[in-house]
Amino acid sequence: MRYELYYWPGIQGRGEFVRLALEEGAADYVDVVRLPKAEGGGIETLFSMMQKAPSPAPFAPPFLKAGRVLVAQTANILAFLGPRLGLVPAAEAKQLAALQLSLTIADMVSEAHDTHHPTATSKTYEEQKPEAKKRARAFTHERIPKFFRYFERALKESGGRFFLGRSISYVDLSMFQLVSGLDWAFPKAMKRQRSEMPLLRDLADRVAARPRIAAYLASERRLPFNNDGIFRRYPELEATQR
Repeated sequence: MRYELYYWPGIQGRGEFVRLALEEGAADYVDVVRLPKAEGGGIETLFSMMQKAPSPAPFAPPFLKAGRVLVAQTANILAFLGPRLGLVPAAEAKQLAALQLSLTIADMVSEAHDTHHPTATSKTYEEQKPEAKKRARAFTHERIPKFFRYFERALKESGGRFFLGRSISYVDLSMFQLVSGLDWAFPKAMKRQRSEMPLLRDLADRVAARPRIAAYLASERRLPFNNDGIFRRYPELEATQR
């Protein structure tokens, strides 16, 4: 099976959670939109796929094509890929637990996004700075601790190594991306939180050191964090925070 990933070019965004699973699972995949136009890439290809997709068509990227199957929504894509790439246990209860954790990670990702676009996604960050400062303070002081307390407890209850037991899953890969993104966007807040999440920190380090992930992170396939994606670094959002 050759997988086709469709996502916005130039940013990690939600597509990165899918890329990490494909990389760790040694999948044969192509990041279609990043291909040269002569090879079928470009943003027009993404829009064309969305327009001609069978109902229900994807609302937005990322979406994944696997043969005749088209799957959208990050957590849904990961739930689809998990059994096929050996990134989730076979037991139904474990797969449901993985999806539950994945959806909770998606909730936190959405809240991170809303720190720089708290009033409208159609407006620029510069048009909503006062609201962004308020939202960022609540996120860094209230929501980051609350989410990571939950995840730390879940990891501890699973034995402390991986979220679903003895083997790595797509949830562990997604947690690495979540921690990495927030480290970049809110370094002060994450430094304050460090002592409260030792198991999560250890997990993120171990994921980064896995051979396939380490090779991916060192390659050109791994796009850098930037202020066009979900995780954005605006120092002024932490400047007045203690």
